Amino acid sequence: MSVTLDTDGRQRGALTGRDKEIQVTSQSLALTRDRATPLRLFWLATLSMILIVSQSLMAQARGVPESFADLAERISPSVVNITTSTTVESRTGPQGIVPEGSPFEDFFREFQDRNGRPDRPRRSSALGSGFVISEDGYIVTNNHVIEGADEITIEFFEGFELPAKLVGTDPNTDIALLKVEADLPLKYVNFGNSDTARVGDWVMAMGNPLGQGFSVSAGIVSARNRALSGTYDDYIQTDAAINRGNSGGPLFNMDGDVIGVNTAILSPNGGSIGIGFSMASNVVTKVVDQLKEYGETRRGWLGVRIQDVTEDMAEALGLAEAKGALVSDVPEGPAKEGGMLAGDVILSFDGVDVEDTRQLVRVVANTQVGKTVRVVVNREGKTETLRITLGRREEAEGAVPASQTVEPEAPATMEMMGLTLAPLDDELRAQLQLDEGAEGLAVTAVDETSEAFEKGLREGDLITEAGQSAVTTLSDFEDRIETAREAGRKSILLLVRRGGDPRFVALSLDEE
Repeated sequence: MSVTLDTDGRQRGALTGRDKEIQVTSQSLALTRDRATPLRLFWLATLSMILIVSQSLMAQARGVPESFADLAERISPSVVNITTSTTVESRTGPQGIVPEGSPFEDFFREFQDRNGRPDRPRRSSALGSGFVISEDGYIVTNNHVIEGADEITIEFFEGFELPAKLVGTDPNTDIALLKVEADLPLKYVNFGNSDTARVGDWVMAMGNPLGQGFSVSAGIVSARNRALSGTYDDYIQTDAAINRGNSGGPLFNMDGDVIGVNTAILSPNGGSIGIGFSMASNVVTKVVDQLKEYGETRRGWLGVRIQDVTEDMAEALGLAEAKGALVSDVPEGPAKEGGMLAGDVILSFDGVDVEDTRQLVRVVANTQVGKTVRVVVNREGKTETLRITLGRREEAEGAVPASQTVEPEAPATMEMMGLTLAPLDDELRAQLQLDEGAEGLAVTAVDETSEAFEKGLREGDLITEAGQSAVTTLSDFEDRIETAREAGRKSILLLVRRGGDPRFVALSLDEE
């Protein structure tokens, strides 16, 4: 008895996309009487099972959805269109036609009135998207969608409309929370964990692009942890089509959970070119919880000025790697009360390892106001643990004076490392707008071909520390350089202040 397989190209033995089974028809096998039939059938069955399993595993590895229809049908009722109305104030005169105060001003005003164009308040409308996060009517959208609006109207997928009131906004993350009152429980969606989203995962965006009504687009996660311009930015980049009007709409994973709020696009023409950004849900949820509870955000505040640790700074500080956040200044606030000093490198905050300044800012902001945390710092080569009770950032905003750039007339007294330095006197203090008790060395000139110029030092800067020790005279500066060289350092760390704004700069000791 012999066994043959049908290879005529028909769908026999083909793997289906849905159930991933191999369907072998009765015509696929031609059996004849043969002593070897049981053995051959055994090997044929084994081969078939291996094929089924391998094809199933390959399909699962690809993770390609056969259709988004079921998912879209399930979550569409939770996505809303948002229409806002704003009153635009009238102009006080025929601006842009004649100069204010001109003898022709009254003439042109009468001309506008006669032609039906009086300067009256007018209504302006805008469109956006959002999504319902609770059955009692809380809705999330972008702050820029509703900013300045007098009236907010929510259109639901089923076709009805409800007025909404503003609960609170957070311009820093461009998130707003709205509330509607409905007679029946509303269909809503849950937030997912954006930290588990991987580059290459499928995602689906929903919203109201260009005012066309409810629309769905699909793509993948193109990148993670993108920053645009905000302090707390943590964007998911996606190639799912996002256009104007999609702002505030949800970005879903394949489980139907919201992992991002569609916020911005990168485009030369205003349309989608496959580079869209959604604020990560793990940022949004914390903001929404605070807006719901307080009507405002309450972020933790450490009270330090910080900068990233570069490779040359790490070498100058004796660090094994360029990680952490270097403290450049400690004004009055929680950190100073907890014993933190300028020159400390923050390595860990509340049990979280600090990679860079951006991460530290987000971790601190997400920590409860008033909580006492352990902060591990590297101070002059040794590790210390500080206990600091956090303040509230919103209360401290604007407490740090703004930077001022000044360009004094600079006497040249000593040239070193591409810098011309001069000790402070009353005249220099006045030129630099410094307090009478200010100490340090004034930078009166910078060689434009030097490393110092490349790293941003400019005429008018004030150097207050070198090698993490104060300098008030030129001999102090020379001593610090000599000490660093004797210690085998290849660079020296300078604390530079410009208009009151401090930062650290590491300069090579080989620079002449």
